[in-house]
Amino acid sequence: MKELNVTTNYQIADYDELTPLQKKLVDEAKAATFRAYAPYSKFKVGAAIALDNGEIVVGSNQENAAYPSGTCAERSACYYAHARYPEAKFTAIAIAARGTDDRWLTIPASPCGACRQALVEYETLAQHNVEVLLVGDKDIYIIPSVKALLPFAFTEF
Repeated sequence: MKELNVTTNYQIADYDELTPLQKKLVDEAKAATFRAYAPYSKFKVGAAIALDNGEIVVGSNQENAAYPSGTCAERSACYYAHARYPEAKFTAIAIAARGTDDRWLTIPASPCGACRQALVEYETLAQHNVEVLLVGDKDIYIIPSVKALLPFAFTEF
């Protein structure tokens, strides 16, 4: 029997250390939180995806009283991005969240499992790593790929 370890390497950066594109994605993801519809959880999430055609597509979480009918910010953004620009490949995504007190989270929120799987599929379609920026109050986690967040992803499709 073999034992293997799964690790995720990431960087922690301040906003001032980001590239211009990374800053734009962070700004857009934060702005998208103000368009979230979260009357039940009061947890507002925004996502911004950079595409290889130069476009940036945003999404926010949209809740519904029939809870499974809502959608997360990440899937909102990625489904719209692919519907609007089906030929474009994802290059990066930034995700920002404000808690029930309306403050930016100290520790950045990470995508749920369903969003991770959806994003892995678009990373697979892109045939390259899609950088993930998780935005906190001060720190921004930079993860080199979506797959790093879901190492045992379903990718055989």
